[in-house]
Amino acid sequence: MSIFSAILKIHQTIYETTDGRLGHKLLGVPTLLLRTKGRRSGEIRTTALIYIDDASSKVVVASKAGDSKPPAWLLNLQTDSTVEYQLDRNRFAARAEVLEKGHADYDRLWKEHNDRNGGRYDQYQALTERPIPLVRLVLSTEPLKRAN
Repeated sequence: MSIFSAILKIHQTIYETTDGRLGHKLLGVPTLLLRTKGRRSGEIRTTALIYIDDASSKVVVASKAGDSKPPAWLLNLQTDSTVEYQLDRNRFAARAEVLEKGHADYDRLWKEHNDRNGGRYDQYQALTERPIPLVRLVLSTEPLKRAN
């Protein structure tokens, strides 16, 4: 496990353990917790992801740091696009929309994500032949839960 992967794992643990009291920002970068239903287990799976805003939606990158295989959370939401995401202590129901290269919004959103993250996503794309998709989380309701 790389040092960066270890930091991400610790960050997610803090975010989850504090139910969002700590963890929304990772080194100043906004992060959400995405919850998907496991496509085989049916259990809820949580992943911390960097996001950008796009109107009332959030957009995340399914990069898996340039791995040749897609992240499990992407496979999960391709099976069931109903997801939940958490910002700070607020939880939102959403529908996940996978944006592949060629989608009308892909280039604009990729550039914004990449520019905000020091070119990281172009570096990840260079590591794999797998086209890295974006995922737009389209809000379906107000916050599901607001903790005390």
